[in-house]
Amino acid sequence: MGITKLADLIRLGAPGAISLKDISDYSGKVIALDTSIVVNQFRAATPTLSPLTGLFFRTLTLLEHDIKPVFVFDGKPPGEKTAVLEKRAEAAGWRSTNRTGTASLQTQDCVQLLKLLGVPVIQATGDAEALCAQLVKAGTADAVASEDMDTLPFGATTLIRQLNAKRDSEVTEYSLPKLLEKLQISHKEFVDLCILLGCDYCDKIAGLGPKRALTLIQQHRTIENVVLHVNRVTHPVPQFWKYKEARTIFLDAPQTSDPELTWKEPDEEALVRFLCHVKYVKEDRIRRRMEKFRQMREGRREEREKERAAGHCRQTRMEDFFRVTRKRKQSVEAADSLSSNKKKPKSK
Repeated sequence: MGITKLADLIRLGAPGAISLKDISDYSGKVIALDTSIVVNQFRAATPTLSPLTGLFFRTLTLLEHDIKPVFVFDGKPPGEKTAVLEKRAEAAGWRSTNRTGTASLQTQDCVQLLKLLGVPVIQATGDAEALCAQLVKAGTADAVASEDMDTLPFGATTLIRQLNAKRDSEVTEYSLPKLLEKLQISHKEFVDLCILLGCDYCDKIAGLGPKRALTLIQQHRTIENVVLHVNRVTHPVPQFWKYKEARTIFLDAPQTSDPELTWKEPDEEALVRFLCHVKYVKEDRIRRRMEKFRQMREGRREEREKERAAGHCRQTRMEDFFRVTRKRKQSVEAADSLSSNKKKPKSK
């Protein structure tokens, strides 16, 4: 679910925080992907087929655009998320939910596929979106790609939606700093706003719409103060409301050590053995797609050689693309130093 109607609120209240871009704009960028979102997209689109095929094609397309994907998998979900997970399982017709964080057979297959494709795979201790946000905040990744909006309250400065690589499709990018500046609230106040809108970790105040929730946060700054001023007849506050627990999940998500990320050449023969001989995907589909990948790679290499000869080289060679580990802590610290000198939103 993510955050209820947050995208609508941003579009109406802070349109300047949204940018429409092309997938080519992310060439050379490290993008953290919430893998469950990607897999569920393919499951919904082709319920009779394995999502492995879609994941295979999607990953190669990202690599063809010189995007460096990092796939993050969910760990053990917080106990506060149980009710939401049960509703999702019921709606999808699943017998049970994964409350332990133990990798399912499908997850194990996805991990094996991605490793054969040569892209980094990270296992989160909790929700994947929280770790994706951490990677962006640490400067390890440039943006999070997810259809759920809750990476923003987790602190991801840049969120990308519709990164589906379809021809003529626009990618929607959300900037958290621009959003906070426009709404004139702090990140902590934004987290309280998201809880009021409706999140995965607790109930919400009934009948409270997005505009009213924003106005209340702008006026009163915290949920505690909002509760004192809201009309409890028209907007009853949930009994035993666990908004403090939800706030803690967003603001104090478990931190992991900064991973070293490397990208390697896809192993075509191993991919054929896994997808075709084990998962029974037609071999000619895999071979044709790998041939197209090689052709696209060679074409981009030739483009770079021409740019280099003309003195306009903007990126490393394709060989370096697969070898380089991105670490940008110093640049991020410098950016933080500059941003700290700017005027911050007032909080009361």
